Amino acid sequence: MLRQSLFLLALFLPFNLFAAEKPNVILVMCDDLGWGDLTAFNPETPIKTPHLSEMAAAGLKFNRFYAAAPVCSPTRGSCLTGRHPYRYGIYFANTGHLKSKEITLPEILKKEGYTTGHFGKWHLGTLTTTIKDANRGGPKGKKNFSTPQMNGYDRCFVTESKVPTYDPLIKPKAGGKNGWDYLKNPAEGVSYGTHYWDENGEVVKENLSGDDSRVIMDRAIPFIEEAAKEKTPFFAAIWFHSPHLPVVAGPEHVKHYSEHSEYDRNYYGCITALDEQIGRLRKRLKELDVAENTMLWFCSDNGPEGQTGKAPGSAGPFRGRKRSLYEGGVRVPGLLEWPGHVQAGTETNLPAVTSDYLPTVLAVIGIDYPGNRPIDGINLLPAIQQRTSSRKSPIGFQSGKMKSWVTDQYKLFSPDQGKTWELYDLIKDPVEQTDLAAMQPELVQSMKSELEDWIRSCSASDKGKDY
Repeated sequence: MLRQSLFLLALFLPFNLFAAEKPNVILVMCDDLGWGDLTAFNPETPIKTPHLSEMAAAGLKFNRFYAAAPVCSPTRGSCLTGRHPYRYGIYFANTGHLKSKEITLPEILKKEGYTTGHFGKWHLGTLTTTIKDANRGGPKGKKNFSTPQMNGYDRCFVTESKVPTYDPLIKPKAGGKNGWDYLKNPAEGVSYGTHYWDENGEVVKENLSGDDSRVIMDRAIPFIEEAAKEKTPFFAAIWFHSPHLPVVAGPEHVKHYSEHSEYDRNYYGCITALDEQIGRLRKRLKELDVAENTMLWFCSDNGPEGQTGKAPGSAGPFRGRKRSLYEGGVRVPGLLEWPGHVQAGTETNLPAVTSDYLPTVLAVIGIDYPGNRPIDGINLLPAIQQRTSSRKSPIGFQSGKMKSWVTDQYKLFSPDQGKTWELYDLIKDPVEQTDLAAMQPELVQSMKSELEDWIRSCSASDKGKDY
């Protein structure tokens, strides 16, 4: 009873009154994981993810967590800047790069004494100007050269973009786009055409076979161990490639799904492998006695790949998938585990977005944003502390011809550059079946005006006026 009373008291105190030391921060992100792919959100999924279910039960589940964009690169930039990607020119996947004048979360935290590391996928610029690498790396991509170490990271182990989710640097000679069964003899494979790079701009050549999520965690955990040993606060981005295509699962994980098709069993298997690494991370944090002072966040960068019924990823009941601004394209699994600060088994219906990471972490540490420019994210501490379920600042989205404006209750959406408008009540109709635009023209007009003001602000930022 006393412990519960102290916990409830802590929820209503300013953070810096009960935090003994600066919290560590880990941002875990999956690639193309659907809202419906985790048991914690969709009990009907066939995918085994016991460790993420344990994480959800031990922490806070966001019932309305959004990726800032329906594709990967833009969302990833929002995590580090707190800003919408249209402010700094990353409009879609494989376009633009993280600009040097952007203020990033690892840059801010380094000045606060943190050690910083990025592990897994980068996708915010090319990693080499000398050799052909991945989607854009090499001489042809010089204008988009932007590495983690140029943006506030001390350590990194990264690829520019996607890799196979097992034996990440090779593929079969006749490998398919969606994925394949793992190569029993890796020597029969050919190069996938990408590399892992470190903070010195050098190609990493050791420990690169087997499950890719494990390969990534093999670098992240020693970084955390070193920081814990030195009693240095740390910031780590662990951005898995799974389950982005091509999906490949090793024998120990694909065996759970042997009755399924090749595509399905490898998709399911690589997520189970990823889940295993979440369990490994959570266990090691406890062993190092840093779990209670670590904010462990989890989300996906957008909704699932492919068409409904033709691809194994699930958006649950929601309309749309990756590349769409309907809910299925941007509503993703969102979790926060923070023992001692987040009550186990709690949920929030407040709409949250990846742009909220930066202002939330700064609020927890008790520092101001070191710049005078628009920030799209908000401080989520009141929601984390269960003091509010309302978001005063709407969430804006832009992607291609699509744009939308999301409040606590309503969503205004245009699929065609504002030629037509749709309005949905996301509380009563989260699956977006009933368009209310014709019935509530005044609400459409007021939300449209707010959205257009925000778009003008993003355009001004994109033209460099923030710098």
